[in-house]
Amino acid sequence: MEGSSYIVSREDWSLHRKGELDQQRHREKVREAIKKNLADIITEESIIMSDGKKIIRVPIRSLEEYRFRHNYRSQKHAGTGRGDSKVGDVIGSDPSASGGPGKGKGAGEEPGVDYYEADVNMEELSEMVFENLKLPDLKEKQNKKLASEALEFRDIRKKGLQGNIDRKRTLLEVLKRNAMEGKPGIYGIKPDDLRYKTWETSFKYESAAVVIAMLDTSGSMGPFEKYIARSFFFWMVRFLRSKYQQVEIVFLAHHTEAKEVTEEEFFTKGESGGTRCSSVYELALKLIEQRYSPTDYNIYAFHFTDGDNLSSDNEKCVKLVNKLLEYCNLVGYGEIEGPYYYTSTLKTAFRRIENPKFTTVSIRDKNGVYPALKAFFSDKRENSTVRMMQSYEE
Repeated sequence: MEGSSYIVSREDWSLHRKGELDQQRHREKVREAIKKNLADIITEESIIMSDGKKIIRVPIRSLEEYRFRHNYRSQKHAGTGRGDSKVGDVIGSDPSASGGPGKGKGAGEEPGVDYYEADVNMEELSEMVFENLKLPDLKEKQNKKLASEALEFRDIRKKGLQGNIDRKRTLLEVLKRNAMEGKPGIYGIKPDDLRYKTWETSFKYESAAVVIAMLDTSGSMGPFEKYIARSFFFWMVRFLRSKYQQVEIVFLAHHTEAKEVTEEEFFTKGESGGTRCSSVYELALKLIEQRYSPTDYNIYAFHFTDGDNLSSDNEKCVKLVNKLLEYCNLVGYGEIEGPYYYTSTLKTAFRRIENPKFTTVSIRDKNGVYPALKAFFSDKRENSTVRMMQSYEE
């Protein structure tokens, strides 16, 4: 209408998504906090004792979402600045906080540190733990097994299923036909222009591998030592089964004698008696000779013990480990030093082994499990010691 005026406006709909974006950033912060504390989190009893399927609650330092607080503690928290402040200045503090976070025995006056319990799916946590892990030096072997089947689109045809139309090829046919008719452009698609992708079934084969898990179950392995060793093997088994389809795992337990056990027995059964580590190395060599030829299998062996071995057996252990190294891609030795922090005579004897395929770790507390996984399952193989005072970043 004549004389009428109109106002054109556009609403910023991004403001309506601020809550969702804030929650997404919060979830990313939670994930960051979990990744930074993986060394401590993965050995939580609730995880190790779980069935590997349920959602677990992980305690991390509190991360609150931003929100407005109205009249907080009935104090004034607003005002006009004088213009002389700079980044880093303290503009306010909680009068009830008289010092740092309280900790220690007995009742105290200091405030505590808030913790946030995050619900984490085991699959999500496993993905973070296994992010940079791999079987080192996985070689091509004669024994190859079918790992998976896949569909590969390898050909283009004029007939096929509607869902398999190749849009790019179809448009090129239209463009070519119109150009030949002297009317270039993409329009007027005809049935003869349609092109369909066709597929073939392909098969992926992987070289076979076997991992020999060896656990000391003698009387000197107390609850702490067994928990640490089984924590390592718990994550090792999940890692292997999630990333490799053609990996067999053999479970061996020993005191003065060694035997092959089931997975359930390996993680639950207790033993007693003395320690003769050479028995488990002998059994591992026997299994390799009878069932796992090095020409057909990539072989990995991992042994966890407290190192409290018969001194007279140490030399035999050195000879047997050197023999294992002739057949294995990697031999890993993990020693749990326990509360007294001493280096065993067995580990001292193993220091004479100079072979890049032999890796040792020493664990003094539960934070050493994750660094041990990284030390063993990496292409950078070198003798390493995981100490209690080392941080996760180290």
